[in-house]
Amino acid sequence: MGFYYRHNIHPYTECLKRQKTLEEYADQVDLKLIIQDGYNLEEFIRNVAFREASRCRYCYHDRLLCTALVAKRGKFDYFSSTLLYSKYQQHDLIKDIGNSIGKSVGVSFYYHDFREGWKEGIKKSKELNMYRQQYCGCIYSEKDRYLGSYSKGK
Repeated sequence: MGFYYRHNIHPYTECLKRQKTLEEYADQVDLKLIIQDGYNLEEFIRNVAFREASRCRYCYHDRLLCTALVAKRGKFDYFSSTLLYSKYQQHDLIKDIGNSIGKSVGVSFYYHDFREGWKEGIKKSKELNMYRQQYCGCIYSEKDRYLGSYSKGK
């Protein structure tokens, strides 16, 4: 089962491109999906404004909490995140937040370092002619990507 979290992805057209790509892939591999309702970009921005250096911490927490709550409602044994596929993400922080949320919500967080399949995943996505995102998702990561000054939020 897949869950698409969308509140932090900017601009909205990028959010829709990513969603469409996921839906097409899910159809190909018979993956059931839950797509998050709405597009609450304003809440994300309010929560990271003046705390841009720790924006990833907020984003990880919100994404993992939403995912854990979906997993709980669906009576799943575990929840995880595609964040764990990216070599640009802070795995130790994701793992800590995921484990903490898992304990509080009552659904275990499944950690695995999926970066081992990074190159293979890129190759496969190109073979499938999938849309490939060029930045993490938020307005700040978009700025970092296109100004050439990538700096991970802490």
